[in-house]
Parts: sequence; C-alpha cells; structure tokens
Amino acid sequence: MSSGSTKLDSSHFLKSVAVPLIFHYTTVMYIKRRIPIQIHLQEKSILLLGPRRTGKSSLIEHEVKPDCLINLLHAEDFQKLSYNPSILKDYIKSKDRVIAIDEVQRLPSLMDEIHSLIEKDKRLRFVLSGSSVKNIKKTHTSLMAGRARQMLLLPFSYIEVKNHHFDLIKFLAYGGLPPVYLSKKPWEELKDYTGEYLREEIMASAFVRKIENYSRFLSFAAKTNGQILNFESLARDAFIPARTIRDYYDLLEETMIGYILPPYKKKTNRKEVSTSKFYFFDLGVCNSIVKRDVLHEKSPAFGELFEHFIFLELKNYQKQSRVDWELSFWRTHTGYEVDFVLGEGHVIIEVKSSKKISLADLKGIEKFSEDQKVKRKIVVCREEKVRQVDDVEILPWEKFLEMLWAGDIA
Repeated sequence: MSSGSTKLDSSHFLKSVAVPLIFHYTTVMYIKRRIPIQIHLQEKSILLLGPRRTGKSSLIEHEVKPDCLINLLHAEDFQKLSYNPSILKDYIKSKDRVIAIDEVQRLPSLMDEIHSLIEKDKRLRFVLSGSSVKNIKKTHTSLMAGRARQMLLLPFSYIEVKNHHFDLIKFLAYGGLPPVYLSKKPWEELKDYTGEYLREEIMASAFVRKIENYSRFLSFAAKTNGQILNFESLARDAFIPARTIRDYYDLLEETMIGYILPPYKKKTNRKEVSTSKFYFFDLGVCNSIVKRDVLHEKSPAFGELFEHFIFLELKNYQKQSRVDWELSFWRTHTGYEVDFVLGEGHVIIEVKSSKKISLADLKGIEKFSEDQKVKRKIVVCREEKVRQVDDVEILPWEKFLEMLWAGDIA
C-alpha cells in the first residue's frame, strides 16, 4: 500500500496503530455523552431520537437512570402493551418520577396513554427513545405540542471522544457510531450495521416495495454524498424514476440516516445554485455503503470525508445546543463556493483538508463577501497553527472544533 493511505480493514488498522487502540477497545465500555438531557428533563419529558445504535439505550441507562424502564424490544412487554396500552400505568409505582420507554416507535398507540399520565401527574417525566418518529408524528402529535422536548442523539462527536485515543484518519474511515468506535473490528461492525439497516429499517417501511431498487439508490446516494443533488441524473444512473428518488431521500431524512443541506438564499448580484446537498449521518456508514475500503490521504475522497466530518460536527452542535441559526451552503453557477453558511450569512466556513492554505483557497469567501456583510470568515484545515489572512481566520480543525463546542464560533 502506498504512503498516506489507510486500508479500512480492522486487522490492518490495529497493526498500524498498535497498542493504544487495543487498550481503548478493551477497557472503555461507556463514553459520557455531551447531550444535556438531565437539564432538559427537569423542565419536561423528552423525546430522544436518533438513528439505530447511536447509544440512546446506553445514555438512558448511564445518565438518565430512570425509576422505571420499559423496552419495547422485549417481546413480553410489547405484547402486553400492544394488546392493552392502558396497562402502562400498572408499570409505574407511586414513587417513580422518571419513566423511560425504549423503541417507542414500535408502539405509537402508547403516546395517548403517556399524554394522559403526564396530564394527571405533573411530576412525572418520560424519556421516550426511538429511531423513527414517522408514525408518531402522523398519528399522535398531541404529545409533541409542547409536552415533550425533542432531542437528537447522533454518533460520537469529536468533543466526546477527543480524550479516548481519537485519530482523525481512523474517524474518517470508521465514523462515530459507538459500537463501531469501540469495536476491535470496526469494519465488520459497519458491514453488519448497513445490512441490518437495509433489512429492518427500510424493509419495514410500507413505502419501499422493491428493496433492490432502494439498495441501488442507497449506493448512488453514498457515492454522491456531499455533492449537489441532481435527481434526474441520479434517476438515469440508478434506473429509478426521479419522483421515487426524491421520496427515497425523504425517507432517509425521516429515519435520520442523513440530512439535506439547503443552499443559502439571498438576493445578490450573482446567480446562485438552488439545489441542495445530502450528507449521511455517519462517515463510516457512508464508506461501508460504497465499499470504500482504502482511504488515501491525498485522494479526493479524503477531502470529501474531511468536509463531511466538519458538517457532522456543525450539525451535532446545532442539534445538541438547540441553537436557532440554520445551516446552508453557497455556490454560484461559475463555481465559487462556500462550504457552510451559518444563519443569515454572518459566519461563513470553508473546509480544506490541505496542510497549507493558499490565497486560491479563499476565492469563495472573497466572492461571497462582495455581496454580503460577513462578521466572521473561517477556513478549517489541517494547518498546525492559527493564523490570519486579512480578515479570514485560518484555523486548525482541532482548534475550530474546540471553539465550536465552547460556543465561540456562532
């Protein structure tokens, strides 16, 4: 293998990084999450959402520590409550204050009972976890109307694992799903996860009639991850109608397997691109879907994954901190681009995997600033030291993420 490349095979990777990661894999069973669930739980019940295996059950066990825990994956509890949801009250003792129900999307009818119990006893707090709220939102919206606070749990962020033998190359390769990050064989875990997702999450959806079409779409979606969406072109390549492609992307969002990044819209003197981008919720899952088992440091894929990594950190911070600003990107038909625009364009961020930023790398920021008042211009890169070029901040990625999670970016 050439220098500057990483084979995404767990045995190879463990040999190349040796002892520290083996220590990490065998001793760390739970890594504390940053999501401030206890603070919000003091105010109201929580609807804790997140893709499969992002650690919702572990978070509830280690950080919520409920008085009563009901897991709807347990056949006996599921059968009893599905037959008669009203017996939910029998599970709760008089002294119980925090009740957790795991995989609540399996039994949306329980939401009415939960609603009733919250109304009867204002001291009760529910933590309801699930990987999809499609059915809940459609049929049981009353609980969502101010009675439960929706929170999102994503895979590990940098700030959560930076002191647990974090390695950028490894993270770009395998991503941050807890069971993958903590595994001795992360690539095998990813392959299992991707297969499980296709079998359970998608085949359970009444919308997807032809799993082979969806599997083909998923592969194309991963190959075009982070690129501007062209439904017609993707439809031709995948032999699937464009309308179906759009519905498939909607399904990915509903099951929290990815996020649409919209274009920044502001009237300027330039003609801007109006089509969105799409990013998968995890780097490793994206690599697994496209079977990217080799990652060269100087390849286009490395730069794309580095940008994807920064996007996921921004999204994670946005969701966990419950900030009001929107996240978008900007690009003109002539090719000028800014990777991420925060809010009304007062903060713009360009991401470069380069270890040395040149003036050419600042062209997109320069063009955006000609038509828009910008308070802060940032380039996130792999340079080693903080520096400034005119009013543009050049930040090493570690420094940028420390500032982001400290609330010092926006």
